[in-house]
Amino acid sequence: MPRPKEILEPEHGWPLGWGPSLRELRTHLVVERGLSPRTAEGYLSDLHQLAAWACDRNRPPSDLGREDVNAFLVHQQTLGKASRSLARMGSSLRSLLAFLRLEGEGAVGPEAVVKAPRPPRRLPKTLSEISVEAILSAPDTGTPLGIRDRAWLELLYASGLRVSELAELPALSVFLDQGFLKVMGKGRKERLIPFGDSAASWLRAWLAVRPGFKPRSDALFVGRHGDGLSRQQLWRLVKAYAIKAGVPSERVSPHVMRHAFATHLLDHGADLRAVQAMLGHADISTTQIYTHVHRARLKELYDRMHPRATS
Repeated sequence: MPRPKEILEPEHGWPLGWGPSLRELRTHLVVERGLSPRTAEGYLSDLHQLAAWACDRNRPPSDLGREDVNAFLVHQQTLGKASRSLARMGSSLRSLLAFLRLEGEGAVGPEAVVKAPRPPRRLPKTLSEISVEAILSAPDTGTPLGIRDRAWLELLYASGLRVSELAELPALSVFLDQGFLKVMGKGRKERLIPFGDSAASWLRAWLAVRPGFKPRSDALFVGRHGDGLSRQQLWRLVKAYAIKAGVPSERVSPHVMRHAFATHLLDHGADLRAVQAMLGHADISTTQIYTHVHRARLKELYDRMHPRATS
């Protein structure tokens, strides 16, 4: 996500100290709070809207009061924004006000932002084991590119990595003989994730042909010119393989493969805490959403298979 030009160049359009405040906040979020640059940019995108609103009313960051905060949030509601967008806007505002207080520049603190009701959690999309198997088998493994794609698809499903983690995974972070990989996740937290024999076998096949791509990166998976595969490339490839496998592509993405990893583990009796650790969730409540998916799948299976499920 590109940074708004006004944040990089506050002299062009940001009066009242908004440019420096937003630039310093971004550094604080990434360096001191350990948020990913992508998350920080999401916050700044929200605060870009606040800055425009506040400048129209001649309000510098240090003068924002409780009434201003509430008026801005009401304004956002009148724009018809979804509850999830409003909830993130509230988080962005709290981060700004907390930072201003920390710097001794805020008129009010993060408590001035009234928390919006938590939006209902949507059940994540997932795939059947048969659909996953079809996607994994779609690459043409008679070619080096097909071997590469089979290897990263197998690893994605075997480990539940986020697509950004997979794209940035260094080759030296995979320990084939021990059957685990080391990944740096959100908040710069390191975790160890096991993977099985199938993924290990395809990774060995890929590492045997990888030198032929003349890697210019330490990334495990590289493209034709030796550069690491990007998140966007992985996203496009998994869609293409879904189409080839006859699986509706709108239901498939790298994140859906991560959901399938978690759901299928629970289907086969995995412990929720173990799944939480492998996914890298800080809070068990985030992982618990998969128990709802698991129960929904069991109910669907029961209704379809039991002779007395319906009257």
